[in-house]
Amino acid sequence: MRRLVGGAAALLAVVLVAGCSGSAGNDSSSADGGGSAAVADEGGAPADADADRQVITTATASLLVDDPADTAQRVSELVESTGGRVDERTERSATDDDGEAADLVVRVPADALTGLLADLEELGEVATVSVSRSDVTGQVVDLDARITALQTSVARLQGLLDEAPTTEALLAAEGALSGRQEQLESLQSQRAFLADQVELSTLHVELRTAGVAPPGGPDGFLDALGTGWKSLVTAGGAAVIVLGVLLPWLVLAGLVTAVVLLALRRTRRSAPVEAPAPAE
Repeated sequence: MRRLVGGAAALLAVVLVAGCSGSAGNDSSSADGGGSAAVADEGGAPADADADRQVITTATASLLVDDPADTAQRVSELVESTGGRVDERTERSATDDDGEAADLVVRVPADALTGLLADLEELGEVATVSVSRSDVTGQVVDLDARITALQTSVARLQGLLDEAPTTEALLAAEGALSGRQEQLESLQSQRAFLADQVELSTLHVELRTAGVAPPGGPDGFLDALGTGWKSLVTAGGAAVIVLGVLLPWLVLAGLVTAVVLLALRRTRRSAPVEAPAPAE
């Protein structure tokens, strides 16, 4: 009987701890909001508040250059000199319709983005530049509060796990602890992702050639004659290909026609000729 009472008490404690952990997350968020209000009432320095803002910055730059492949290498070197990295790099050869091109996706420290954009102006003609910023301070504050509350809940559940008097209480504590740990790991992963996005800005760089010169026309009579001859050869080659495709069908059609005509002739020859009627 005492073991059953002890197990029930342990289960009740687990439920209470789980409930307290959820309340702790809400209380932490409320406390953070109250603290912010208090700072505002006290007239805290705006500069300090701005310094604590969590902002994700992304940018796009399009350049016209003479050699996109060479410029892409120079951009990569500039990025690495700032302590950043190149996540993607794509280079394309020139075609009949488009010139040579290159695209890069780079990550640079947030405080180095402005300087890097200025350095790009020395590599070619800047066609377009766009910069966007997203303030995620509220998300970061909320995640920090929830992570702290879950860490407290996990610590309490681990203590109950060590003191569980019965198997039932032990299993209940393990189940609650597993759920809390999964939630904690998920929130920590989200927090780490936001921290990386804030610390390193993402920059998309497009490198294009200024333009592809259209192919020139024939120069003089001989050049025009050569162009005409090439066109004739090309047309003749196409005609030969078409003839090669149709020839088997033409042969088959000829054979079928010959068989039909031969059958008609034999039919006419085998038909009896009616004798003329005698005159009266």
